[in-house]
Amino acid sequence: MPPLFFFLLLFIGIPLVEIYLLIEVGGIIGAFPTVLMVVFTAVLGVTLIRIQGFSTLQKAQMNMNHGQLPAIEMLEGVMLFFAAICLLMPGFFTDTIGFLLLIPPLRRWLAKQIIASSLLRAQDDYFEGEYEDLIPEQQHERNQAKIQQVRIIEGKAEDKE
Repeated sequence: MPPLFFFLLLFIGIPLVEIYLLIEVGGIIGAFPTVLMVVFTAVLGVTLIRIQGFSTLQKAQMNMNHGQLPAIEMLEGVMLFFAAICLLMPGFFTDTIGFLLLIPPLRRWLAKQIIASSLLRAQDDYFEGEYEDLIPEQQHERNQAKIQQVRIIEGKAEDKE
């Protein structure tokens, strides 16, 4: 999907859908009940997100304590943040998206799909570099030599000014 089309959909399409739905629902149940529903969904959504956010954080901490990368929990946290934004925006379309993201099995499935997709897959499984195991005295000597080199370079730079 081209980026321009995505931004048009995001900034023009979604607000148009929201306005249409608010007008239709307001025409059926009235303006005041529609406003109350929008406020109620925001309050309910924030409450549910707070509960599920703490649960996701506990799962992530448990995985880290077991030496595992909490990748799924991290993505679930991002999805919960997106759900919070959707629920705080007035409208029924974004509320539907937000509440769908509050369903833990659906959110976990989406996280697994994102991880499995090529969007987050690393290109290489290794890093190149050099490693040298030094005892603390050797490391101290190296650090002192580097500090001395920096002082020499700074001294030459000050002489030129």
